[in-house]
Amino acid sequence: MKAPLAAAFLFAFAACTALAQSPAAPAAAPLRLIVPFTPGTGIDLIARTVGPRLGERLGRPVVVDNRPGASGNIGTEAVVRARPDGSTLLVSVNTLVMNASLYPQLPFHPVKDLVPVALTSWGQLVLVTHPGAGYKAAADLVKAAKAAPGRLNYASPGVGTPHHMSMELFKQAAGVYLTHIPYRGTAPAVTDLLGGQVDAMFLPIHVALPHVRAGKLVALAIGSDKRHPLLPQLPTLAEARVGDINVDMWYGIFAPPGTAPDYVARLNRELKEILAAPDVRTAFQSQGMDPATGTPEEFQRLVQADANRWAKLISAQNIKAE
Repeated sequence: MKAPLAAAFLFAFAACTALAQSPAAPAAAPLRLIVPFTPGTGIDLIARTVGPRLGERLGRPVVVDNRPGASGNIGTEAVVRARPDGSTLLVSVNTLVMNASLYPQLPFHPVKDLVPVALTSWGQLVLVTHPGAGYKAAADLVKAAKAAPGRLNYASPGVGTPHHMSMELFKQAAGVYLTHIPYRGTAPAVTDLLGGQVDAMFLPIHVALPHVRAGKLVALAIGSDKRHPLLPQLPTLAEARVGDINVDMWYGIFAPPGTAPDYVARLNRELKEILAAPDVRTAFQSQGMDPATGTPEEFQRLVQADANRWAKLISAQNIKAE
């Protein structure tokens, strides 16, 4: 090889090597999946199940980054502020849209400042009570609540959680008043529910199921449009004639504002194939979540419609985050 050609070849090789090793190169940069809640939650399961498979398809390592705090707002803001270079995604739940109305002073908008990428799944909430309360059906709870407004109480993992907002929607639909007892997390709330210190609660089906099967909790109704295979004998709220409402939780993935539409479309395609895999479906269903997909545009419409629904409830019930 002649000297000029050899020099040109070496220069081109060095440039390509430097580019491949650059932190800005998409293939070299790790993909961060930010989970705005603690490890072990349903959202965390989604990230840790989908993440490695997505990384393989994109040819880059994946890191699950748990950023809990402020009802998910800390982790969410980290994604809103992230560079739209394809290296950061948010894995979240419908708490996201509730926060838009509960925290009007946030320095970002949880709905408008994120790019919906893909719906990943749905989760169901079950209305449960302690056996000692003596309620056998949802109508029994409603009757008791109407007889003594405010005497009965209910637990939630905190203000603004799906558990809290779902009960407020139930109260509105059934025309009853139960006193809200917010806890710092699901575990202490369930502990007091099992001990009979609180009367009722909405719980994700996978959290409620072991206690229901053990006879430690009584399932009164499921907050879905249809019954669930894990509890086929359990009526829906509408079937129980206590409120024609659906409080299912959606889970999904979002990107920072400004993310390129073609990259969002690619992520959506890859996630759709990942969610169709039998092992992924099994992992989700073991936690009471049903895999679901759709286009980014369909997910956007779902997010906006849900934001409007909860905004109306929060305004009507004068619910405060403080």
